[in-house]
Parts: sequence; structure tokens; C-alpha cells
Amino acid sequence: MKEVINFYGVEYRWLDVLDLCIVIFLIIQLYRLLKGSLAFNIFVGLLMVYAAYFLVRYLQMPILTNILQNFINVGIIAIIIIFQPEIRKFLLVLGKKTPLSKDSFFTKLFLPDKFKSYKEEENIINEIIVAVSRMQSTYTGALIVLATTYRVKFDSASSISIDGNVSAKLLESIFEKQSPLHDGAVIIVGNKILAAKVILPVSENPNLPTRIGLRHRSAVGITEHSDNLAIIVSEERGTVSYAMDGVLTQDVSLEDLKVKLYEVLIDGYS
Repeated sequence: MKEVINFYGVEYRWLDVLDLCIVIFLIIQLYRLLKGSLAFNIFVGLLMVYAAYFLVRYLQMPILTNILQNFINVGIIAIIIIFQPEIRKFLLVLGKKTPLSKDSFFTKLFLPDKFKSYKEEENIINEIIVAVSRMQSTYTGALIVLATTYRVKFDSASSISIDGNVSAKLLESIFEKQSPLHDGAVIIVGNKILAAKVILPVSENPNLPTRIGLRHRSAVGITEHSDNLAIIVSEERGTVSYAMDGVLTQDVSLEDLKVKLYEVLIDGYS
């Protein structure tokens, strides 16, 4: 087997091709991660700074070269600080692609979870669907967050601890319009409603529709940097939406929502 590839008179090693493929893969993942966010604009700005540095160095402009050189010297540290949430999410995305991720063929084939009974998860799904259906029919606003792989971080000082089993009646009573808990989000971890009246971070994504309200922006915000599913019932229009990976999917049917819940809680996060 030849160790080099001849392309238009230029020889490349197989490792060079592999190196290029890995770089392309990382760039694609980075673009998918940052597109539609303010971080993407910051990333473009950093690229412009680097391009300006090489230009002024080529043109032999010493003052600008020294200034930009000093900026670039601390560039890696600045990138880690500025893009800390994006780096964490990028590593999370890469982790899902590994052979040991929970939705990989290897895991499903060899780990004992493939024989697991999902009665508890199916019960949770049915209770959520019943609650969402009733709140939709009564135009009751709601925001439900399901933590899928680790406990979602939130401000416990402003929330009310619940620690109750997931049930349609409990969810409905929390979001009932006269309830003191109806503002904010409900956090579900496993088979428990962990807390209510939770204040979530609001997304700053400029590409979100301008007509959406605070519930929808909070749903996107909590899923931008964590592995969660957020379900929203609109108080104004009585529609159902969900957010995952910072992407908002609006006006879904109850059947579509049920399919998504099965994907997240049973089939594995996808």
C-alpha cells in the first residue's frame, strides 16, 4: 500500500489527508455550535483580528504589528474565557459521538440497559402529555424543563423546592393561573419534579423570532449550554413548542411532542 498520494504533482501522506478530515470535522461542528448566536459574531471578530495581524506584518507596519501581537499572545486565554459555555457544549457534542455514548451502537449492543424496562419513563411521558394537553386547551402558560444527562443548574434562592413525583395534576396545579408558583419554570430530574418557580437564563440569540415571549427565550437559554429539553405552552396562543440544543421548534402537535419525549427519555438524546 502506498504511503503517499500524488495529487496534481504534489505528494501527500495518508496522515495529511486524515489531518485535513479531522480539521474539517471540527470546523463543521464549531460552525453548527456557534451559528445563530452572539458568540459567532465574536468568533468572526477574532478571525478578523488575526487576518489584520498577518496583513500588517506582511506590510511591515511595526506599531500595529506589536499591538496585534500582544493581543494574540493572550488570545488563547481570552478565547477560553469568552467561549467557556460554547467550549463546554462543543465537548458535550463530541462526547455524544464516541463509541461509549449512550445512544451509540456499542452501548446499545453490549450494555445491560438494552434489556431495561421503560415503564417509568413511559409513565412520565404520558403524564406530561396529559398536562400539556389540558394546559393548551385552557391557554395556561407553562415552561417545563427535563434534565436529561445531569442536574440542570438554576438559582435555588428564587425557586421553590417540590421533590414530588411527576404527575399531570401536580403540573397543572403549579401552572394554574392563580397559583403563586405559575411564574417561572418547573425542573424535572428523573421521575421527580425538583423545583418550581425557577428563573432561567434568557437567550440572547438575535435570530430568534421577535414575536416570542420570555418563556420561549428562557427555554432556549436553558438549552443553549446544557443537555436539556424545555417544553413551552403559550398563554397567548395556546400553542406548544420545545427547545433543545438552543434550537426552538414552534407550534408542534402533541404527537410530535410525544415522539420527542420518547427520543430524549427512552431512545437516547439525539
